[in-house]
Amino acid sequence: IHMSKAAPTEPAERLERRMSRLSVSGSSQDERRLTEELRRHYDGYLAINQYGMIGNLRTAAMVGMDGSIDFMCWPEFDSPSVFCRLLDKTRGGHFSITPACAISATSKQQYLPFSNVLTTKFLSEDGVGTVTDFMHRPRPRSRHHRHMLPWLIRSVEAIRGELTFDLECFPAFDYARAPHTLEIHDTHSVSVDHPDAAGHLATEAANSIFQSVFSHWDLSEAQSESFVGPQCAVFTPEKADRSQGPAHTSNAADHAAQTAVDAMDLRYVVGCAGGGSCPFIRFSATDHHERGLGRGVTARFTLQEGQRVFFILRSTPESAIAQLNSRAEIDDYHAKFDPPLSMRMTENLLEDTLLYWLTWIRGCSYQGRWLENVERSALILKMLTYEPTGAVVAAVTFSLPEAIGSSGRNWDYRYTWVRDSAFTMYAFMRLGLNREARDYMAFVRTVCSEKNADGGLQIMYTLRGGREMDELVLPHLEGYRACAPVRIGNGAADHVQLDIYGELLDAVYLYNKFSNPLSYDEWVDIRALVDYVCDNYHRPDMGIWEVRGVRQNFTYSKVQCWVAIDRGLRLADKRDFPCPSAAKWRATRDTIYEDVMRH
Repeated sequence: IHMSKAAPTEPAERLERRMSRLSVSGSSQDERRLTEELRRHYDGYLAINQYGMIGNLRTAAMVGMDGSIDFMCWPEFDSPSVFCRLLDKTRGGHFSITPACAISATSKQQYLPFSNVLTTKFLSEDGVGTVTDFMHRPRPRSRHHRHMLPWLIRSVEAIRGELTFDLECFPAFDYARAPHTLEIHDTHSVSVDHPDAAGHLATEAANSIFQSVFSHWDLSEAQSESFVGPQCAVFTPEKADRSQGPAHTSNAADHAAQTAVDAMDLRYVVGCAGGGSCPFIRFSATDHHERGLGRGVTARFTLQEGQRVFFILRSTPESAIAQLNSRAEIDDYHAKFDPPLSMRMTENLLEDTLLYWLTWIRGCSYQGRWLENVERSALILKMLTYEPTGAVVAAVTFSLPEAIGSSGRNWDYRYTWVRDSAFTMYAFMRLGLNREARDYMAFVRTVCSEKNADGGLQIMYTLRGGREMDELVLPHLEGYRACAPVRIGNGAADHVQLDIYGELLDAVYLYNKFSNPLSYDEWVDIRALVDYVCDNYHRPDMGIWEVRGVRQNFTYSKVQCWVAIDRGLRLADKRDFPCPSAAKWRATRDTIYEDVMRH
């Protein structure tokens, strides 16, 4: 995951020097778009460290330094991708908003303070503009929107001078397997925001602890007029029956998420400058069938200083309404998740999201030397949590290669690993963020209630506790920088990796110490896991490195088995839990110790 201060790679440094020279020379032959130049040195792709991430604890999107969203699964982490240019530069799909100026434009990317709201700033001789990306999160006790709106929101604004932007939205549904239709509807919109609303919004911003964040928007001189864009682009994918891959599961919740291919619409709200001038935006339908991409919308628009546009991409209400049974449910859905669009409303969504993240990170108790870095890391880890169950997704992407080349080690990490989640919970607890630990323990109780037939755990689960994640290769995608194969699902789910018990039991021990005392029922589950380790520690396994070959006796696995038994004994001793096998546990712990030291 790209952090705002990630060091550039050597090619990126050379590119920056070249851009500086071209900026001085002003040669017309070098007037290429910024996005093309940034990708030219990486075979048409951006470097991995040129991406930032936004999310809403259900899904996430990767935003490039050139203003392009190149990866997003929708509506959940493990749902099929809608944008996947990260894995195929031609047919993967993308949603880009980039400056149309010459190569002299440069870009910078950072998160707004204490939040996961991402801004990409473009600087050129003609002007300075920003693209602000976020997914809505309702702030505690919000007066505006108590329910999370599952929208991808992109704000484009001219900070200084004048800047022309090119917009391209080319979705590629269902991992670029599902064709789609495009319709551009005329919404016959009229102005919806009254000048008096500007004063109210400015007052709210002045009272907000985020006043410094909003200062460059100059809300005291807020737009005298704003309106909902007169067009709405609707993308409708064809439905397909997928009988193979991770969607082929007996878990109903997993099946619903992993086969979700919703129709989506793209709308926008325009904010005019103080003088009353308004930017002109017009969607145009464009075909890229020759590239295997399908239909999308494009637009070129110019913003002057003070002008602003919000673009909103979401699942169409019809996708959800089709599953409702009564008029009352439909009315309730519209009230909660399909409110009337306006500039004031989208501003409120942004402020709610900023305040949600600030409220959350204020619970961090770390006060050391590396406060800024630690808080940023915590915010990223929080974005990887799946709120409905408390599970932690290992990564929001799939099939990125471990190394550029043909090693083939491209795996789908949109699942929750016992090992990774345990380490994440340890980090949260040490930072005083105990709610995440409690939520994850609820998830642990769920998976422990349905152990394997031999009494053990899988090394990974779906985000809803499911066990099935059949692996499937997508041969029509070339992979990041042509590093095939592209895989979805994960065939390592049934691997034996004995180290997971040590990592999990250590996290449970710390949970009991720093967060909440274990209940008796939780202890019974833990006791059963320690018994399993005592009976199976001697088995060869595939280790933390997940080798897909012959099982071996990995030292790390043996040490973690020792940790599992040791933490079980400590819990029994400190909490006086009943432990009929305590003598066996101690003897096995000592045997493992001697075995590791001798070999």
